[in-house]
Amino acid sequence: MNTSIKRVGILLCDNLLSTSATLPIEMLRTAEATAQGLRAEAPALDIMTLSRGATPVDSASGFRLTPSTAMETAPQLDLVHVPGQWRNPRRAIRRNPDHRDWLRRQHRGGAIITAVGTGVCFPAAAGLLDGKPATTHWHYFDQFQKDYPLVDLKRQYFITQAGSLYCAASVNTLAELMVHIIYRWFGRPVANNVERNFFHEIRGTFEPGRYFAEQVEFHPDEDILQAQIWLQDNFARKVSIPQLARQFDMSVRTLGRRFKAALGTTPIAYLQELRLKNARDLLQKTNLSIQEVAALSGYQDIAYFTRLFQRHFQTTPGKYRETVRAKLFSAG
Repeated sequence: MNTSIKRVGILLCDNLLSTSATLPIEMLRTAEATAQGLRAEAPALDIMTLSRGATPVDSASGFRLTPSTAMETAPQLDLVHVPGQWRNPRRAIRRNPDHRDWLRRQHRGGAIITAVGTGVCFPAAAGLLDGKPATTHWHYFDQFQKDYPLVDLKRQYFITQAGSLYCAASVNTLAELMVHIIYRWFGRPVANNVERNFFHEIRGTFEPGRYFAEQVEFHPDEDILQAQIWLQDNFARKVSIPQLARQFDMSVRTLGRRFKAALGTTPIAYLQELRLKNARDLLQKTNLSIQEVAALSGYQDIAYFTRLFQRHFQTTPGKYRETVRAKLFSAG
């Protein structure tokens, strides 16, 4: 990972939900501190809060936020985040027409744009989401569809992605999305630590609730898709990659090459990911022994399972469970 500066802007306006503005900052700062603690090569962060003329804004709950930078003088950013609005966003859209042109310029310049809840209306109003998948808070589905009929509203998904445009339905799923961004910028160990610190003890599985166009649309290899489905159904069994290749009429080399082209990973790495995620969920949600968890995740050698789990999540299975249970019941 190259050491560089990532410039992040949080776009503020009156009546915003302050949590949806501050959460990305806190998670990114945690990632930065974690990377420093791990002595990992990682980008430095330049995070600025923005408004028109750097004018203070009032949140829906009465907090006054003083931006650090005028929107008009902000540099080209690597990431722009648009917080959610409390209740109907139409007034904020009308009162901030210059936000649309500014978002378009930032997007043309290469910025990742993330928006949460009703904040998704800002990139939608800018036309950035026309013909692209998006989601928003469930309460505003019908209004959003009426106001932005060219947007491909994905009501069944909590997170959507199309190129560099990301939408999160709520603050909870915004946290999931930020872990994804942190993974891209800082790598897995840092992302895992941020995940543990913020919400891993209450989250469900991430994958079914997200629509990532780079995964859903940019994967035309039907044979590899079928191999994925087979692995998802059979990861707990003894799996032989040569047998898998023969099952789909390929050599091991061809299977590996096409898997890499389609998914950016190898068959064995994909299998390990499935198994370890299953183990994590079982540790979190059941009282099964570590040995039972290992067996149900496809591992008969508990020592090998423990080494893999620790390498992947930076903690042992036992310590992971202790941490989860301590956080779950500490409030009781």
